[in-house]
Amino acid sequence: MSFLDALLAHPFLQLALGGGVLASVGCGLIGPFVVVRRIGYLAGGIAHTALGGMGIAYYLGLEPLGGALAAALAAALIIGWVSLNWHEHEDMLIGALWAVGMAVGILFMSQTRGYSVDLMSYLFGNILLVTPADLYLMGGLIAVILGLIGLFYKQFVAVCFDEEFARLRGVPVTAFYLLLLCMVALTVVLLIQVVGLILVIALITLPAAVAGHWTRSLAGMMALATLLALFSTGGGLALAYAPDLPAGATIVLVSAAVYLVSTAGRRWVRRRVIARGAGGGSKA
Repeated sequence: MSFLDALLAHPFLQLALGGGVLASVGCGLIGPFVVVRRIGYLAGGIAHTALGGMGIAYYLGLEPLGGALAAALAAALIIGWVSLNWHEHEDMLIGALWAVGMAVGILFMSQTRGYSVDLMSYLFGNILLVTPADLYLMGGLIAVILGLIGLFYKQFVAVCFDEEFARLRGVPVTAFYLLLLCMVALTVVLLIQVVGLILVIALITLPAAVAGHWTRSLAGMMALATLLALFSTGGGLALAYAPDLPAGATIVLVSAAVYLVSTAGRRWVRRRVIARGAGGGSKA
């Protein structure tokens, strides 16, 4: 059975594709901010700390994604504060928080009575297990992110591109920087079921980095990154179906392949432009 035939026949594949679409929109909206602001390492710390919240939620019998959301938001605020106030120790402290968050999650999961958690599905994702409830949660998070960007787009652009100018214009840079990290935390929770905590940063940053090759406006990057993320999630899901490959890892590899092709294409275009310029100069 081809992937398209299976997609029409199996509701679980339809749910998986729906989750991939919502995750792609989140990546397209937040990825450009992460790339332009160069906070990929901070986003990684937020992502990996979320496992601690999931482990505690499991131990207490609560919803794991709710625990991930609480932990990711708390980590965003802590990491943002460290980044702003302890810059000389930033790498060490964020690395420690990264490791401690994962250790806490694994510890609490191991101590949960009747422990039967597939830890690999949270570390590397399992898009085929997306449920209707997951889609509702993802849709709600997308609505929050869209609303915040719609309300404060100019402020986020100012904070990302020219922080000093934003301060001079009276923009509360610290508050919007922390809000941006909280939006990254929401996107991390969006992607847990799709590609897992380990691979989440790749899907956030790679489509946005490719979009940055071909457009300079932030709005253009968001639109193009969304399309590229949709291609990666849909293409990765289709490629993984027949040979029964891990979908999350396949999605990330498709994103990486697109990035490599884009990088090579950009260099080729630059060489052609330089060659034409040199040719025109020699004729003159």
